[in-house]
Amino acid sequence: MNMIKRVWLLASIIAGSFLLCASPLQAAEVQYQLSTHILDISQGRPAGNVDIELYRLDAEGKQENWNLVGKGTTDKDGRIKTFLEQQTGKDNSGIYKLKFLTQPYFKNQQQQSFYPFIEVVFQVEGSAHYHVPITLSNFGYSTYRGS
Repeated sequence: MNMIKRVWLLASIIAGSFLLCASPLQAAEVQYQLSTHILDISQGRPAGNVDIELYRLDAEGKQENWNLVGKGTTDKDGRIKTFLEQQTGKDNSGIYKLKFLTQPYFKNQQQQSFYPFIEVVFQVEGSAHYHVPITLSNFGYSTYRGS
């Protein structure tokens, strides 16, 4: 192989490597419309390892049915950030319910709890992000729309 072909081949390899490194193919980042957070105000810290179920109301006629659409467990910071995936052309508008399964959390802490679970019902409209946290103790809770 003559010198010009070798230089051209080497230059092509280097240029191709540069292009692959400079513009890597990246998967589209998944966006979620709903997050939640639990703060245990009796302990003064997040409530990690709490199972949460997400339901959507399917009101057909006079009968109301709640359909399970998601499940998760809070992380060590008491958070779940991955409810209601946003997809192009999909509208998540509707009435939802988060069911916080709190009794096992308090049993693990050797505490009695008045609420075996807590249900928070709310409405989602459009593509806005919704954060639905609760503050909780073994004999009370509060919720609000966060940001």
